[in-house]
Amino acid sequence: MIPALLAGPGDLIIFNLLRYVTFRAGAACLTALVLSMMFGPMVIRWLRGFQRGGQPIRADGPERHLIEKKGTPTMGGVLILLALTVSTLLWADLRNGLVWAVMVVTLGFGLLGFADDWLKVTKRNTKGVSARGKLVVQFGLALVIAFAILYLLPPGLNDGLTVPVFKDVIIPFGIFFPLVGMLVMVGSSNAVNLTDGLDGLAIVPVMIAAGVFAIIAYLVGNRVFADYLQVVFVPGTGELAVFLSALVGAGLGFLWFNAPPAAVFMGDTGSLALGGALGAVAVATKHEVVLAIVGGVFVVETLSVVIQVFWFKRTGRRVFLMAPLHHHYEKKGWSEPTIVIRFWIISMILALIGLSTLKIR
Repeated sequence: MIPALLAGPGDLIIFNLLRYVTFRAGAACLTALVLSMMFGPMVIRWLRGFQRGGQPIRADGPERHLIEKKGTPTMGGVLILLALTVSTLLWADLRNGLVWAVMVVTLGFGLLGFADDWLKVTKRNTKGVSARGKLVVQFGLALVIAFAILYLLPPGLNDGLTVPVFKDVIIPFGIFFPLVGMLVMVGSSNAVNLTDGLDGLAIVPVMIAAGVFAIIAYLVGNRVFADYLQVVFVPGTGELAVFLSALVGAGLGFLWFNAPPAAVFMGDTGSLALGGALGAVAVATKHEVVLAIVGGVFVVETLSVVIQVFWFKRTGRRVFLMAPLHHHYEKKGWSEPTIVIRFWIISMILALIGLSTLKIR
């Protein structure tokens, strides 16, 4: 029926191209990049307009932040989410329930982060939404989406946890799987949030992880490739490659303005949303364990905080000079670009390790 509406051979070629996930993923990435670059200056001016003094800086953080970061606006995640959402709506197959499930987590966590950032900049302190309040919202929304993913995936696969390398091993969780999915999404969201402390530190590892999972989503969503790689075929997940490609494009555009010295910070608006997005995609593609590998920087940053708090409460002494881990290296005298670029390098190495699990037989 649709070909009958086409005007000529050129239109037919375009129509055929739209059938391919790879074409639409590339288009989504480019669209998000152009949108974020185009609207970036406008969004930054808007943020500066109501944020007197920019993001409040923690008094107990590294001393140089009180000088170098002062006046920089936050909530730049608005730009990422705008470009990501528009590009996904333009290029993804909106009949796919998994796309909507991931979008709901992303935008829901983004709204929570926006509320947190808004309270911080309007009250001029570093306390926004209470930690308990944030966790209640995160756990509630993530649990609902975990149940939705359980419903959208085929029985026998939807309630299990796949294991990298041992490709025919699925650990069944049954009715408890939504709790596992919930923990993955909330854990990923807060891990990215803890990592977002230096210019460009969080966004590049997020883009790297999104790129890896775009490949994974495409491969496990294609029966031919899944059979060849001997990984579990997860129908419908190929469409998530479009969403993830849009995330990469939006992230690249944001990095243009977030590169040191940053003109804007993503804030909780961006970090909670992007971490939640990665977690939701990992649950949908059945590669939750691979997310822990690819997102190893986020995992280590989170562990550094947990270890620091636990050991200090137990002994009154600190393991690190300051947590999260990137602040420890700041205290040791490393320059900000050195820390950021080395963390990027580690993220790329971990990405290669994560991808290699697809080919190990």
